[in-house]
Amino acid sequence: MTSRYMQRALTLARRGLGYTSPNPMVGAVVVNDAGDIVSEGYHAKRGGPHAEVAALKAAGARAQGHTLYVTLEPCNHTGLTPPCTEAIIQSGIRRVVIATRDPNPHVAGGGIERLRAANIAVEVGDGQEEAEALNRPFFTWSREHRPYLTLKAAVSLDGKVATAAGESKYLTSAPALQHAHELRRQHDAILVGSGTILQDNPRLTYRGRRRGRQPVRVVLDSRGRTPPDALVLDPEIPSPTLIFATEAAPLEWERQIFGAGGEVVRVGQTPEGHVNLAEVMAQLADRQILSVLVEGGPTVHAAFIQAGLADRWVLYLAPLILGGRESPTAVGGRGFDLGTAPRLTPERVHRLGPDVVWEGAFQPRRAIHESEEVACLPESWKPSAKS
Repeated sequence: MTSRYMQRALTLARRGLGYTSPNPMVGAVVVNDAGDIVSEGYHAKRGGPHAEVAALKAAGARAQGHTLYVTLEPCNHTGLTPPCTEAIIQSGIRRVVIATRDPNPHVAGGGIERLRAANIAVEVGDGQEEAEALNRPFFTWSREHRPYLTLKAAVSLDGKVATAAGESKYLTSAPALQHAHELRRQHDAILVGSGTILQDNPRLTYRGRRRGRQPVRVVLDSRGRTPPDALVLDPEIPSPTLIFATEAAPLEWERQIFGAGGEVVRVGQTPEGHVNLAEVMAQLADRQILSVLVEGGPTVHAAFIQAGLADRWVLYLAPLILGGRESPTAVGGRGFDLGTAPRLTPERVHRLGPDVVWEGAFQPRRAIHESEEVACLPESWKPSAKS
C-alpha cells in the first residue's frame, strides 16, 4: 500500500523524466503533524538540487519536527551536490519515510544509517514497488551494470515492418511519430544496426515538441560498413556517435570514422562474427548510459531478445496490411519454440490517431536448453530477473 503522501512524491518525481539521468528521478514532500503538506520538491535536472533539498528549502523553518516523504534513500555522499542527509539533519526533520533503498551496492543503506545515527526515525517500504518501477533504468544499471533496454518497432496489422521491396518510412501516423520522439527524449541513447544506417541513413535525433537533449547515437557495425558521410555522424548534432565494431573492421575505416567525428569502440565477437552484446552493454554502462532505445531492424531486435537483454517492448500497430512472404517482421533470427518464447507483461495499450500502441515488459527469461545457450553472453552475463 502506498500512502497519499508518497503518491504525491512519486507524481512529483515523474516531472524529471528525461532530464535527470544518470541520476534517478526523485520526489519529496514535507508533512506536518496535522497531516498537511508543507512543501514539495523534485529532482529537476542533473547537477541541480536533489528532491529533498528542494522540498526542505521551500519549507524553511516549517520543516522543524515534521516528516519528510521521499521516493529514494537520501544520498550520503558528495557528488555534483552535497549529501542530502546533512540537509535533512540540519532542517530539524524528526522522521523520514523512504519508498525504497538506493540499489547502488556502493551506497545502499548509507543514507539510512546516517539519519538513524542522528536520532531521526526512518521507515522504508512505503510505495517501494512503484518507486522501483519509476526508476527501472537506474535500478538495472546499479544492479546489473548495463543499460535498461527498450525495443521499439512499428508494424502493420499482419506484423510486417516493411514491404517486400523494403518500404517502411512513415508506416504510422504523425501522432505516433511524435510519441516515438518522446521515447527518444526519455532515453540516454538510441541504438541501431549498420543495416539500418545503410538502408535509411537516419540522423537518430530527437525532434519532439518538448525541450530535451539529444541522445547518444549507437551503431552496431561488426565489419565496419558505416560510411563516413552517414548522417548519424553529422558534427552539428551535440551528442556523440559510438560505433561498436569487432577486429574485423578495417583500421583505415576507423580512421575515417574518427575524422568524421565518430568514435569506434572495438569489442569481442561471437562465433558468428557479430559484436558481443554483453560487452557493448558494459561499455555503455561505464559511460553512465542508463537507458537505450533500440530502433534497429529485425536482426538487432532478435539478437537482444535472444541474449535475454531486452527489458521493454513498445509496438506501434498501423491499420494496414502489407502481406508478402518476403516482407520482414519485427523480430528476425532463428525464432523460438513455444517452450522458450519470451513472454511479456502488458502495461499499457492506447490509441494515437489511427494507430494503436502496445507497451509491456519482458518477463524474466525462462530456462533455455543447454544446446541453445546464447553464444554472445559470457558466463558472468547470463540473463537475470529484471527489476
